[in-house]
Amino acid sequence: MKLWARVFLGYFLIVGLSGWFLLRVFVSEVKPGVRDAVEDVMVDSAQLLAELAVDDLLAQRLPDGRFAQSVEAYRQRPIKARIWELEKQTLDFRIYVTDAAGVVRYDSGQKAVGEDYSGWRDVARTLRGEYGSRSTRDDPDDTASSVMHVAAPIRDGDRIVGVLTVAKPTRTLEPLIARGEHAVLRQGLWLLGATLLIGGAFTAWLTLSMGRLVRYARLLAAGSPAEPPSRGKDEIGELSRALAQLRNEVDGRAYVEHYVQHLTHEMKSPLAAIRGAAELLAEPDLPALERTRFLHNVQTQSERLQTLIDKLLRLAQLEHQRVLEAPAAINATELLEDLEQAMHAQAARRGITLEFSADPALSIVGDRFLLGLALSNLVQNALDFSPPGGRVTCTARRDGERARFCIQDQGPGLAEFAGERIFERFFSLPRPDGSPKSTGLGLVLVREIAMLHGGDIRLENVPSGGALATLRILLNAPGKRAGS
Repeated sequence: MKLWARVFLGYFLIVGLSGWFLLRVFVSEVKPGVRDAVEDVMVDSAQLLAELAVDDLLAQRLPDGRFAQSVEAYRQRPIKARIWELEKQTLDFRIYVTDAAGVVRYDSGQKAVGEDYSGWRDVARTLRGEYGSRSTRDDPDDTASSVMHVAAPIRDGDRIVGVLTVAKPTRTLEPLIARGEHAVLRQGLWLLGATLLIGGAFTAWLTLSMGRLVRYARLLAAGSPAEPPSRGKDEIGELSRALAQLRNEVDGRAYVEHYVQHLTHEMKSPLAAIRGAAELLAEPDLPALERTRFLHNVQTQSERLQTLIDKLLRLAQLEHQRVLEAPAAINATELLEDLEQAMHAQAARRGITLEFSADPALSIVGDRFLLGLALSNLVQNALDFSPPGGRVTCTARRDGERARFCIQDQGPGLAEFAGERIFERFFSLPRPDGSPKSTGLGLVLVREIAMLHGGDIRLENVPSGGALATLRILLNAPGKRAGS
């Protein structure tokens, strides 16, 4: 089950069960709450009416006395009252009065005059000086026929001379109870829906945050550049920073392991050649010509080792450098003139023509030394793969917000298998003239320098023959800010 489903299901169960329980409690309390409120009013009414009935009861004129006339007038009174959007059109109190023996002397409903009510709970308890009330069904088989009875003592001084009971059918309360229950259910369901909506939004936020974190972790695992999904101080932000830190530590270890493995591999050949030459040079009867040849091998392999180590150190420095330290304005024409002077002698020895041209107005903000290093590596590659009598051209032009350097040779071009591997560390192609392969780090250095200048490097074959290297960099490369 997906994480979002688990979170939402758990939230739904907690909120749903809690809401259902609370609704059950509220709904179950509506009916007794209404009944308690009505009973409280009936107590007040019974006490008031008992005080009004005392004189007629003592004078034995209840059936036609002032009290009976007032009650009858009450029963005939027209009424139209709106209570909570419910309209009340009838008066529902039934009032009866018993004497001290519990015999009914007056009944507003004309039902029980002369009957003995001393056994009913409301009358019996009131005659004993207690609070008397009861709820009795008119029809034992009909739950809706229940009637509430509340009694009050009729006193002559301290002596109880009778009981007055106020009765009210509970069916008259049902509209109020039903309305209260519906209101509680309606509001409760609205609250439950709003709570679930909030839970859904929270689940969506958590799921999206976790999804971004998972994608971030996958990009880190793949070695791709990625920005942390959250930089806040919450748990997601802390986890993002922890993953980034872990990636940096793992990359650092992998970086060292990778370099050690490749460096060991690349150093085996020159070290073996130096060792073999040293063993032969140790022989006393070695001819002078052979001795000279082996000494030359030792010198050549030593220089190769030195070049390899120097380039590795430079590459390691560039790969850990995020921005340029001190970018400065560079004139492209002057940059190519310096490059031509540095490479002219080598090209002349091999009979290769060098042609340099640049837009005089082209100016770049970057690191002069690093750009010179990148261009010299590209020109060196072009010389290595150019045949004697060939031509190498190097041009610099503006391309929108970038400067574009193009170095083209007339060599055999790139082999098909080398297209995807040409920028791998220590990958090098054999030279057409049979000279030793390079360290395989030159193009890697060029790519790192291009990235530091906000650009890229592309190497491709041209239809007319040869290879074309295109170095593009921003006219204003990002640099380190002062004070940072």
